[in-house]
Amino acid sequence: MVSIKSICIKLLMLLPLSNIWVSRDFDFFYFVQQWPGSFCDTKKSCCFPLTGKPVANFSIHGLWPNFNDGSYPSSCNIAENPFNQSQIIDLVPRAEKSWASLSCAGGSKKENKTNSDNERFWKHEWDKHGTCSYSVLDEHAYFEAALNLKDQFDLLQILQNNGIKPDGNLYSIVNISEAIEQAIGFQPGITCNRDALGNRQLNEIYLCVDKSASNFIECPILPKSGKSCTGFVEFPIF
Repeated sequence: MVSIKSICIKLLMLLPLSNIWVSRDFDFFYFVQQWPGSFCDTKKSCCFPLTGKPVANFSIHGLWPNFNDGSYPSSCNIAENPFNQSQIIDLVPRAEKSWASLSCAGGSKKENKTNSDNERFWKHEWDKHGTCSYSVLDEHAYFEAALNLKDQFDLLQILQNNGIKPDGNLYSIVNISEAIEQAIGFQPGITCNRDALGNRQLNEIYLCVDKSASNFIECPILPKSGKSCTGFVEFPIF
């Protein structure tokens, strides 16, 4: 005779992973900003939105719910909480400035004929990450929280105040980290990528935020991808 317990286990195995994630609350947010120059000078290159080339400053990549063990929820009940740009229409001017897409709509840059798509980028971030914070933040609150976090600290100004400039020169990761920690009060996570010539460069800055998405905190765990980002790295021009 099949037990009720075994039936329940089988039913759970059939549930989509997104539904399982919903049942487990997250612990904190990664607030991630990227340097556009490091996105655009890779072999894949980049495209700009119809609104034009973004300003030369760090831009938002995303606000990502995470667990203290380094894992994270993803794509939680998208069908129940679909992205709707009309919900954030009042935030669009701020998002176009601070959260612009650099990915070419066609997947790669072709003679500058393909623009990036901000709405597509925002939808991706909401679907993959924002939906997993819905118990705390609805769509409007999620995007507004990220934009407000961006406005709290100007990472580029912090670095420039410490003599670290996007001029194509090499800078110490230790000095970059210390400059940000001194200004914000918490150690950042820093990741690198490589330009088209294979040179390692400053790519993204991770800051940790509490579950209300309003207060910066000490990171329970720094991103694993940052472990190889050491020594001196290029800070490319944009």
